[in-house]
Formats: sequence, C-alpha cells, structure tokens
Amino acid sequence: MSTVQMTMAQALVRFLDNQYIRMDGRESKFVEGIITIFGHGNVCGLGQALDANPGGLKYYQGKSEQGMAHIATAFARQNNRKKIIACSSSIGPGAANMVTAAACASVNNIPLLLLPGDTFATRQPDPVLQQIEQPSSLQTTTNDAFKAVCKYWDRVERPEQLMTAMLNAMRVLTDPAETGAVCVAIPQDVQGESYNYPDYFFQKRVYEIPRYLPAPEELQDAADTILISHKPVVICGGGVKYSEAGKELEEFCRQFHVPFCETQAGKSACPSSSPYNLGGIGATGNLAANSIAREADLVLAVGSRLSDFTTSSKWLFQNPNVKIISINASRFHAYKMDAVPVIGDARETLKALAAILREKGYRSTYLDEIANAKSAWEKEMKRLASYSYDKDFEPMIEARNPSSIEDFVQTTGGRLTQTAAICMIRKCIDPDAIIVGAAGSLPGDLQRMWTTDVRDSYHMEYGYSCMGYEIAGAVGVKLAEPEREVYAMCGDGSFLMLHTELVTSIQEHKKINILLFDNASYGCINNLEMSNGIGNLGTEFRYRDLETSRHTGGFFPVSYAAVAAGYGAKTYTVHTPEELKAALKESKKQRVSTLIDLKVLPKTMTHDYGSWWHVGIAGVPGSQSQKKAYEQKEQHRKAARKY
Repeated sequence: MSTVQMTMAQALVRFLDNQYIRMDGRESKFVEGIITIFGHGNVCGLGQALDANPGGLKYYQGKSEQGMAHIATAFARQNNRKKIIACSSSIGPGAANMVTAAACASVNNIPLLLLPGDTFATRQPDPVLQQIEQPSSLQTTTNDAFKAVCKYWDRVERPEQLMTAMLNAMRVLTDPAETGAVCVAIPQDVQGESYNYPDYFFQKRVYEIPRYLPAPEELQDAADTILISHKPVVICGGGVKYSEAGKELEEFCRQFHVPFCETQAGKSACPSSSPYNLGGIGATGNLAANSIAREADLVLAVGSRLSDFTTSSKWLFQNPNVKIISINASRFHAYKMDAVPVIGDARETLKALAAILREKGYRSTYLDEIANAKSAWEKEMKRLASYSYDKDFEPMIEARNPSSIEDFVQTTGGRLTQTAAICMIRKCIDPDAIIVGAAGSLPGDLQRMWTTDVRDSYHMEYGYSCMGYEIAGAVGVKLAEPEREVYAMCGDGSFLMLHTELVTSIQEHKKINILLFDNASYGCINNLEMSNGIGNLGTEFRYRDLETSRHTGGFFPVSYAAVAAGYGAKTYTVHTPEELKAALKESKKQRVSTLIDLKVLPKTMTHDYGSWWHVGIAGVPGSQSQKKAYEQKEQHRKAARKY
C-alpha cells in the first residue's frame, strides 16, 4: 500500500474530484464543484487546497450562505440528482445561515453536501471568533444545529476520520430513498493537518443508482387492489421525475384508462396536453383534479410524500371505500396513510404492475368523466386569462381589506391581475423555458394554471416552501441547463428576503429572468388570516400609523427594478398587460440577467377549488367571523382521515 501525505482539506478536494455515479449504464461525474464564501474558518484550509490543486472541480463564489446552498440544491434537482455542487462556509454565522437550506434539501430529498468550518478541535484558542459557547458541553458548536435537518451528520476531528466520514456521506447522497442534506463539519485546525492517506482512498469511485423492483408479494397486493377498483386516480409525484418514469406513467394511464394528477414536484414529468393529465391536485390543486380525486375509489400515489397539500390535509379523498397504494423508493413514505406499500423504483414498478394488469384485462369504468372534468377546467382557465381591472372589477378573493385595491392602484399605478399575468407569461415565453418558484401565492396559481409539454421545465420547491429560494434556485437551474431560458417567479416578500444571488448570475454570465409579482404584501398569508376572521395584521407592506401604532398607513412604493439595475441587470417596470407583453418580448433579447417588476393587484390570485387545508384556528374566538372559521374547520376535520 502506498500513501500520499496531504492536508485533510487537500485530501477532501482530491476525493470529491473522483466521485462518479452510474444510472442505466450511463456514467457521469458526481461533484461539479464547490461554492463557498470564504472566512477564517475555511479559507486557509479548504481555500488553500482549492487554490493549489482543484483538479476538475469548479469554484463558485456565493453571496449569502443560504443562497449559495439553494443554488446547489436547485442544480442537483435540475440534474435529476445526478450531479451536485458542494457548499462550504466559515464557522459560526456562515454555517448557521446554511441550516435553512439544509432543511429545504432534506424535505425535498435533494442531495446537498455541506462542508462548514468548525471550531478548533484542539480547543487551544477557545473561544475563537464567531464561536458559540455552551456551558453544558464544550463539544457543542453551531454545526450541531445541522443534526435536525440533515440525513447524515459528522465532524472530522482527526484528519484520518475524513475517510469514513466521506464514504458515509456519499452513501447517503447517492441513495434515492434516503438522500438529502449531508453535513460534514471540518474544524479549521484539522483542515490544515497532514496525514499519510492511502492512495486507494482517492481511486475513482462509481456509485450505481439501482432500479430496485418491489417484492413479488407487494406487486401482487397492489395489482389485486387495483383489479377491484372502478374509478382509480394516479398521483404523479417527484419520484416520477427522479426515476425518469414520465413516459411509463403516461403509458400506464393510457392502457388502463386512468386519469393522473400532479404534485408540485411531479409537474412537468408528463406533458400537460395528455388527455389523462388533470393537472395539480390538493390544497393548491385545480377543479378537474380535485373533483375526480374526491370520488375516486383508489388512489395510486407514485413517488409522492403524500403531504398535507397533496391530500388536502387527508380530506380530499371522500369516497368511503377509497384504497391507497403508494409506490415509493422510500419505505418511510410508502407506508403513509395506511397505504398498500410497494417499495421500488417508479419506472420499473409501473412496468411490472402494468404487465399484471394487462394479463387480467383491467380497465377502469370511467366514461366521459375525465374529459368533462378537463373541459370544465379549461373553461375556468379562459376566465382566469381574461380577468382584468375594469369597471366591473371584483377581487378574486372575498376576504380583503376593502381599501387595499384602490390604495394600491393609486400608490403603484398597477392594473395587472395575477391570473391574467401568468397566462400571458405562459403564452409569451419559450415552450422549453424553465420556471422556478417556491413560496407565496404563486405556487398555488402555477400548480393550477401552468401547462407545459416539455419535461423538467417546472421547478417548484414546495416541500419546504422556502421564501428566498426562487432567485438562487434559478441560478442553480441555469448552471444545470445553460442553453434554456430560466424564469424565477417570486413575490415581493421573497425578493426582499433573499435576492443577492442575482449578482452571482451576472458574475457567472448565466442569464436568469426574474418575474417579480409586487402586490405590496405577503399576499397568501393575508388571504389566510382574513379568510379566518383575524383581520389585517402585519401582512401588507404599509407605513406605521403613528396614532394607532399599527401598520395601517398607506402602502409604501418600492422600485425593485431600481434595486436590480444597481446590480447590473436589465430591468423593466410594468403596470398593464400591454407593458408586460412588451417587456417579456424585449427581455428575451438580453444577454444579461433581467428583472420585470410587475405591479400586480392584491387579491387577484386563484383560491380554493374544492379543497381544504388544516391550519390551527383559535378555539376561543375573538369575533363572530373567527367562530365561523373554527366551526368550519371542525366540520372538515371530522370528514378527514385521522392518519
């Protein structure tokens, strides 16, 4: 055995540069590079290693630790989890800033490798700058906060520990069922310590991404359950995308005359134009999907976590005899809701299940229900597209501050409705353009309204609904697919929370387009509070009234275009449909990142197509409207499944 004397950080860089995956016989490099903001906790160790010999790893410069980790998450997701960008930060606040992004990746089962600097393993200079001290344990550092939000956590306190730490990190990162955020904390003194590493630690490693078939008994149980059903419905989850099973799911539904609905993560795995695609399901689902799902006697969930938004807080499936089958690579997810569990790869499981059903001559008993449901939704879509601010204008959502609309128009000049703006954007941008979103009212509108026949063109982070993901996520998507136009669709609240990776897009010559919907509020939460009788507290961007000491003054106008222009982006401010159409056309010609500041009327988003979402409502109400909201919640809760 020969050895190589290296620092721990140098060994880490060399190791990462030699990791590969193979799926369906296609091999590809797994680690694209490292994105970091250097600080005293990582610059002299990892920084030195990257400067001296990065190998094939590319270095990216982040602008905020949370934002750069979102870039890495989006990059991995758009690459169907076949490539990653590792993230490093200094100790203390730099590391803590990545905790949110770690949670976001783990919830969505996206591989994210975090390499935060840590306090000195020797403890000699303690308390080092940025070190949090816990009197109960000197072993505890900021990086212990990652334990709750990561799928694997380790701390390398001796240089030789790096070997087992990284092998286990790769085990989790390349596991389709268990992948998520991985944190390997690297104390800043240990990063610079040398060790004689065996050369076989640096050999090329290829991790096979297998397509596991379920046990025959599980397949038969699922087939038997389907065979006695009459009106099944399929849920297309994110696992369909990662398994690249879209064509198989379409063919399954065509063969057996079964409609399918999409989760946020599953949308664009299959074309919207499929006669069996009903669109988004659940709390943010549309009329077609929810009406069919409500009556279904069987729900076949493929690659779905069956979250509260997908199942409408377990209330949506109202057929008293409904059965649930769950095909999932994760045993944990497959057992939810007392489903018939089928543990395996989505693509291969659908093929195997279809073979059994074909042999038995199965076909659902739907007649014209699928076509009728789609037709009713298409009619509603035409209404949403034509919804405009005119003399007969009425806000889409009843719960509102009566003065908000006119106040907004007078302050901003905005006359766009959100639903019509979305329809115009869909019509104007390229068919293969990728849209990115995460939080606010836009994900609901987009799950209901967005259509695309280009696979993997809908990139919505809605497992964590992480405000601030949108712009950073768009950068990650653009790094993954540089030839396609990428649009970050975000609200003003998300932009204010985290937009600095726009600078990274310009620095990297990776053009993204930001479609910023400015309705001067946290609009979806304003809807939620007012529809539950709470009033109008803290969700509109208004000046404080000095007499009442509440935020009940006028709206304060913000030029988001001016902010982005200061970074070097090409910007547009639009108030009307005509201005929006012109800006979309012009933005395509630009080579630099763009921002379109849409002044969008409050309360002009979609809302509630036969769904329910369980939220905590005061059992001791302060008003009659709150009492009514509580009573309605209790009625829905009684009709929902208990677990």
